[in-house]
Amino acid sequence: MTLEEKLKALPTDAGVYIHKNVDGKILYVGKAKNLKNRVRSYFQNSRNHDAKTRELVKRIADFEFIVVDNEVEALVLESNLIKLHKPRYNIQLKDDKQYPHIKVTKEEFPKAVITRRITKDGASYYGPFLPANLARKTLDVINRTFQLRTCDIEITGKLPRPCLEYHLKRCLAPCVKELCKKDEYNEAVRDVKLLLEGKNKELADQLEARMWQFAEKQNYELAAKFRDLRGTVLALAEQQKMASTPDRDVDIIAYYREKQRLALQLFTMREGKIVGRREFFWEDLDAEDFNANEFLGEVLAQYYSTDYVPLEIHVSQDFDDREVLEKALSERRGRKVKILDPKRGQKAELIRLVENNAKIAFEQRFRVMKADVKVILEELQEILELPQLPERIESFDISNIQGAENVAGIVVFENGKPARAEYRRLIIKTVEGANDFASMNEAVFRRYKRLLNEEKPLPNLIFIDGGKGQIAAAAAAMQSLDLEMIPIVGLVKPPKHHNQISHLLRFNNEHNPVKFEAGLPVFRLVQQIRDETHKTAVEYHRKRREMRDFTSELTAIEGVGEKRKMKLLRNLGSIEKIAQASIQELIPFVGIKTARLIHEHFERQRKLAKR
Repeated sequence: MTLEEKLKALPTDAGVYIHKNVDGKILYVGKAKNLKNRVRSYFQNSRNHDAKTRELVKRIADFEFIVVDNEVEALVLESNLIKLHKPRYNIQLKDDKQYPHIKVTKEEFPKAVITRRITKDGASYYGPFLPANLARKTLDVINRTFQLRTCDIEITGKLPRPCLEYHLKRCLAPCVKELCKKDEYNEAVRDVKLLLEGKNKELADQLEARMWQFAEKQNYELAAKFRDLRGTVLALAEQQKMASTPDRDVDIIAYYREKQRLALQLFTMREGKIVGRREFFWEDLDAEDFNANEFLGEVLAQYYSTDYVPLEIHVSQDFDDREVLEKALSERRGRKVKILDPKRGQKAELIRLVENNAKIAFEQRFRVMKADVKVILEELQEILELPQLPERIESFDISNIQGAENVAGIVVFENGKPARAEYRRLIIKTVEGANDFASMNEAVFRRYKRLLNEEKPLPNLIFIDGGKGQIAAAAAAMQSLDLEMIPIVGLVKPPKHHNQISHLLRFNNEHNPVKFEAGLPVFRLVQQIRDETHKTAVEYHRKRREMRDFTSELTAIEGVGEKRKMKLLRNLGSIEKIAQASIQELIPFVGIKTARLIHEHFERQRKLAKR
């Protein structure tokens, strides 16, 4: 069937149409109250089309359509297809992911972590948080107050003793059966979820009831614990400054645009309080034919196809399909949802507030290019779902050739900067042959056993140059030292590219690798740490190998024994410098006779090399 025949056969029902190019690739997805009229309009009256539509029509070689019962169903299906196929000519909702969520994992013993990635993994997500550091502060309160675990180990309850986090009163230690029962841990998880849902008063009432319950039983230690918990929860509720009228459940949306670039802000108001914000950016909009009505409608349809739907959505201006979108969202929420464009009063003032934030975000995104180290570390914390900001990072790499001169390089980064005075190099002592796993285990164990003995600072994050085997070996060493709460991440490289990282693997979460995006500042920091570690290990390996070659070559010369060999090394530094030294430069260390023999030996080597 030709394109003209397909156009004549179009039905007049509501539905979704899909334009394709000659290769069958989807170019555009649209919705229509009347498919026949809408699709045929692309191929008629081209002078009335904007530049974007004219370019689209030039590339259309075929189309498909899906008939639905009404315009609301068409809107929902259109949004889903756009998210699935990401057509070139549709406006794409691009989340900058700058603002984090707190995720309560779906495990037998859940933990709370910061994340920027929301996936359908059964976990509970809360946020986004405004400002970003509020997520870290909240997570710190959760760790100190409710003491959910932060480690990645498998919880069986069979461990003989808890790790350091328990002794610091930052974990209930479900890993040791006698210390924490499952019911007690689940109660702490429920409390955390109430806190993250903003139900501070309900949680405070429950904590007060538990306080009196234990007080009546004369268990004053536990009663005091719940009294302090209640005080913390009420104090957190008071910290929310941007309060509005009670029972308000609203999203507030506005944007700022210059030519083809646009920054959009979405503030979330829950139970009358602004509790979070999300940012979205576009860099390639059609500057001449930008249509605000089309833009807002498509963005909102995509966003609310997966996210929580509030009872009210306030936008900076009205847009096409507002009533249709209201119906679709009302069906999804199960209650009446209103989309408003307030012009006066407190609602309009909040719109102006969001517009101002959008302008500031635009300036920061598109005019300020220098990356802030703290922001980079915060992004790294969110990407890797770390319990703490990785202010101190330590990284390990093993270097050898077929097991010979086996060494480890250890580098330290503090606040995103190399702390070279704290770099360390280890000779692997207990491993024979090329066994990188055992070598990594020894290096990690020796490093942190020494730090514990010397009571020196421990890292917030450990990088391991390698995959699952190296990570498991490092984790085994950390567990033997009761340091399993420190996150371990493997830096994995593709087989034929030894210098470029392909993805990151988190210990006990290897099934969910983090893709390495080399252009982003946060991943450039990871690459820098990896390169420094590799350089440190390789240079030490070369030095050890050079020492070995130096020893064998010099000891073959008559008159050079152990003492003279070491004297030459201390004073001249390397075999290259000894080989280039004149007889007069060698005499002070080995005497005239041996100096002549050494000089003649290397002179013969140079002549042979020229042949």
